[in-house]
Amino acid sequence: MDSKLIYASRAINIVAACRPVLKFAPQAFKNVADSDRLLPGRPGAKGRAAALTRENRMLDIKRLRSEPEEIKKALERRGIEAPLDEFAELDKKRREVIVEVEEKKALRNQVSDEIAVAKKSGGDAAEKITAMKKVGEEIKALDILLKDIGVQLDDIVLELPNTPLPEVPDGVDESANVTVRTWGEPRKFDFEPQAHWDLGAALDIIDQERGAKVAESRFTLLKGMGAKLERSLINFFLNLHTTEHGYTELFPPILVNSDSMRGTGQLSKFAQAEMYKLRDDDLFLNPTAEVPVTNIFRDEILTEDELPVHVTAYLPSFRREAGAAGRDTRGLIRQHQFNKVELVKFVRPETSTEELEALTANAEEILKRLELPYRTVALCTGDMGFASAKTYDLEVWLPSYDNYKEISSCSNYLDFQARRLNIRYRPADGGKPRFVHTLNGSGLAVGRTFAAIIENYQNEDGTITVPDVLRHYMGVDVIG
Repeated sequence: MDSKLIYASRAINIVAACRPVLKFAPQAFKNVADSDRLLPGRPGAKGRAAALTRENRMLDIKRLRSEPEEIKKALERRGIEAPLDEFAELDKKRREVIVEVEEKKALRNQVSDEIAVAKKSGGDAAEKITAMKKVGEEIKALDILLKDIGVQLDDIVLELPNTPLPEVPDGVDESANVTVRTWGEPRKFDFEPQAHWDLGAALDIIDQERGAKVAESRFTLLKGMGAKLERSLINFFLNLHTTEHGYTELFPPILVNSDSMRGTGQLSKFAQAEMYKLRDDDLFLNPTAEVPVTNIFRDEILTEDELPVHVTAYLPSFRREAGAAGRDTRGLIRQHQFNKVELVKFVRPETSTEELEALTANAEEILKRLELPYRTVALCTGDMGFASAKTYDLEVWLPSYDNYKEISSCSNYLDFQARRLNIRYRPADGGKPRFVHTLNGSGLAVGRTFAAIIENYQNEDGTITVPDVLRHYMGVDVIG
C-alpha cells in the first residue's frame, strides 16, 4: 500500500476515550434546562453560530487558557468551585481533534488529486478510493466528536459568572456588604407610622386583593392617586435622566428571546424558575429592561466616535420570585409585575470605572430630589449578580422595616456581556475591533420608590404629603 495511505485511524478510539469527559455536567451551575438553551450546534439554534463563536462568548477564552489559576481564585471569592480542570481537558482535546481533522482533510484532498490523475491515465485507483472512503468516515466521526466537545465546553463556560474586580469586598452574603456613604437622616415620627400597604388600603390607592383576583398574589392594582403617583414617578425619572443626565430614551420590546436573555446572563442569574416563558415561542416576559436595551447592539461593531452610548428605558418587568417564598409578602417590595426605569451604558474599556460612579450618581440624584434617606452599599463577592464585576446597591429607608431596602443596583459588567452579545467597537486609529464595556442600573425601581414616598411622607391623619418635585406631575400637594 502507498505510504501516504498508511494513516492511523484513531477516530473511534478518540470518541471512546473522551466519553468519560463528555459525561461531565457542571451541576454547580446547571440551572437552565437543556431544552431551553438553543445553543449553536444544537437543534433549534437560531443561526447565530457564525456571529457568536466560542472565542467571543462568555469569559475571555484566552484568559481561561492562560490564567486558569487566577480565574479559579477569583471565582472562589464568589464561593464557586469552577470546573476549570474539566474545561482545560476538553479544550485541549478539542484542539487536538481539530488538528487531526485538518490533517485528514489535507490527506483526502491530496489523494483525491492522485486518484484523478490515475483515472485520467487509465491507472488503478480502487485501493486509494477505498482508503479515502474510510478517511471520510473518520472525518465524520471526528466532526461529531467536535460538536460533542463544543456542547460540553458551552455547558461549562456559559455557566461561569464574571470575575469580581480586586476592590470588591469578599464575603458570602449581604452581611459582608460595605456601606460607602449615606445621605439624609431617617425621619423621627411623633406618631406611630404605618406601613405603605396599610396606608395605601386606607386611602384606596393600593388594592392587593383585587390585583390577586385578576392575576394571583404579588400582583397589585393601583387606583386613583396611586396610579397617578406611579405614572408621575416614571415621568420624573425619565425626564431627569434625559434632560439633565444625558441619556437617550428608548421604548424596547417587552418580550425577549433566549439569545437576549443568555447574552446578558439572565438565564444563569435568575434561572429558569424565575422567568415567565411563553409556552409556544422562544420568548420570555422581560425580567428587567437591561435585557432588551443591552441587546440593541448585539452582533454589531460601533465606531469609537459613537461611544459612549447612554440610554434609558421604562418597561414593566416580570419575575416569578420563586426563591422568595415567605419574604416581603405584603406591600410593593417584592412583586411579580413591577415598573422600573433602567439606565444602560456602552463605553470604552478605559472609562468603565468612572462611568459606574457617574451612573450610580445619576440614580442617587433621584433619591436626593425626592428627599428620601438612602445609603450606597458596595456588594461583596457573594452577593453580586451573575454577570457583574462590581455592584453598588442603593438602599432607601423604609420606616415599616426600620431599615434600608434595595431600590437600585448599579453594575459594571466589563466585557462579560459584550463577549456574549458580540458587541464591539472599532478604534479611531483603525485597529482591531475591541469589545465594549457595558454597565446598567435602575434609575429607579418605581414600586419601591412609591412605597418609600408613602411611608416617609405620611402624616398623622393618614394623608400623604407629595414631594415638591412631584407636585407638578401630580397636580396636588397632598394625597387623601
